[in-house]
Amino acid sequence: MDLRPRPVPHLRRPLPALAAAVLFTIAAAGFAVSPAQAAPVTVTNGTQFRDTSGNVLHAHGGGVLQVGGYYYWFGENRNADNTFRAVSVYRSTDLRNWEFRNNVLTQSSAAELNVANIERPKVIYNSATGRYVMWMHKENGRDYGEARAAVASSATVDGNYTYHGSFRPLGQHMSRDITLYNDGGTAYMISAADENYDLHIYRLTADFLNVASLVGNFWNDAHREAPAMFKRGSVYFLLTSGATGWNPNQAKYATASSISGPWTGWTNVGDGTTFNSQPAYVLPIQGSSTTSYLYLGDRWAGAWGGPVGDSQYVWLPIGFPSSTSMSLTWYPQVVIDTATGTVTGTGAVPAYRVTARHSGKVMDVISASTANNAEIKQWTWNGGGNQKWQFQDAGGGYYRVVNVNSGKCLDVVSSGTGDGTDIQQYTCGSGTNQQWSRTTA
Repeated sequence: MDLRPRPVPHLRRPLPALAAAVLFTIAAAGFAVSPAQAAPVTVTNGTQFRDTSGNVLHAHGGGVLQVGGYYYWFGENRNADNTFRAVSVYRSTDLRNWEFRNNVLTQSSAAELNVANIERPKVIYNSATGRYVMWMHKENGRDYGEARAAVASSATVDGNYTYHGSFRPLGQHMSRDITLYNDGGTAYMISAADENYDLHIYRLTADFLNVASLVGNFWNDAHREAPAMFKRGSVYFLLTSGATGWNPNQAKYATASSISGPWTGWTNVGDGTTFNSQPAYVLPIQGSSTTSYLYLGDRWAGAWGGPVGDSQYVWLPIGFPSSTSMSLTWYPQVVIDTATGTVTGTGAVPAYRVTARHSGKVMDVISASTANNAEIKQWTWNGGGNQKWQFQDAGGGYYRVVNVNSGKCLDVVSSGTGDGTDIQQYTCGSGTNQQWSRTTA
């Protein structure tokens, strides 16, 4: 097997303007909602989803709203050049079988949407006005200088939405990556501000159509984006990513007992690339037996030079070691039972030994080290975890080669491109010096 490092991909838009992840918002529509009664289903990670008609499902950067027995998934449906085509909505009872319902917002909905970027649409229900309200990130379709929030609303969940315009919150703050959270009838909008260096939490007006106040900027200069807020018990969690263009990075979260703070600092969760995805949303699935929390993320095709429409999804069950901490573990598949509320990771990740054809010896991390910069040598096979490797899909036909013993990645030292450059193990990241292709020898 030939293991060749991947060439550096072309970023299709500026790093500060990353509006990357598929953001999902679950909100009760102002009344008690029964869990969807459906049989357990299996969702395969690192794939494109298809709707019940067999078409690729375009709900990138979107949100999910549960209404009655259905989950409604709103998301970006982009043109080939990544500009706005529509916000599409699909519905499902089991979170796998999705029926296309409508393009609820289109290029013809308003003049400023004819050529635009619309990213991360979220929908929540306002029980006082009886309207479904959508917020999203809006740009002009040419660059990311506008940094605006936009608002639309509808009397029905999957009807045509009326566009109310775009603006900077409170007339002054940049607003890019965005999410919504409905806290018992009080709505909040969280967005990346100040060229993505800050992350603002805003309280919305009673009709959810405007910003009432800035609750706080709790992480000044932290350079976090892709926010996803949820509450478990009495603890609020805010999950985010770093800002590295289309490339995945380390997810981090903070917690608080009140949305108004104080909030903790950032804590890492998952591996160094969030399993080659970017946080979208944490979806609470409340059933007859339990409430589970499902991580929803996107594996962006821009990381390998593709359009947003070629992106894939990564969904994982979240663990909670304590009331104020969370954990993520990789699984190739997830079994979801919306009736009982259970979510279980499944599917063994195979491990391989990489054998030199001429010597019969295998690729080995010296002394079974778990440290960064540990050397890779050939050695007689002994069955140790330091001689076993897993291939993690990095997109575009490339893989990260992960050591079973250390959890670290096969890495070309200092991203060297010359003959004789050393190979080592190092914490997994988004660098192409850790991405390899498999070709027939």
